[in-house]
Amino acid sequence: MGKQSFEDFELQELDPKKTKSAVEGVLHKYRMYRYLLSEETEEREASITASYSDMPRSSPTNVTSDQTASIATHNVDAQAFRRSFVDRVDRAVNALPKMEKFLIQKRYMSKNAEYITDGHVYNFEFQPPCNKDTYGKIRRKAFYRLILKLDDLKILRISEIFNPE
Repeated sequence: MGKQSFEDFELQELDPKKTKSAVEGVLHKYRMYRYLLSEETEEREASITASYSDMPRSSPTNVTSDQTASIATHNVDAQAFRRSFVDRVDRAVNALPKMEKFLIQKRYMSKNAEYITDGHVYNFEFQPPCNKDTYGKIRRKAFYRLILKLDDLKILRISEIFNPE
């Protein structure tokens, strides 16, 4: 069979556990990338110590390497990739309805997200506080909308998550 497209999926067909796992994985990666972008990260640097070898300097193809250029390219490309990923996830979350966006930002996108529990969010962050069942409904809707938007922005592929071949 060929690859399935987004149009082949209905919301009720998406497994809630796989959806939650996939979205939480993207949001974890988002937090790591945002941290790396905000901090002074250690970039690759060129070696300033000469290295000696009995081998000729050029490879059998007579191509010499430019260590400084390859390091600079890596540093720029890695930062650009992270920034693009963070921007696309921000765009997807900002497209959510107000309550869903609030939940995702407070529970999954804050610096302390690893230490914040669902109970803390629905008891102390929501004003007025909501109960566990209402929180669960809001989160499920947010995850469904978010996974569809993340698929649209090519951050993840629904077809690969739900129908690995």
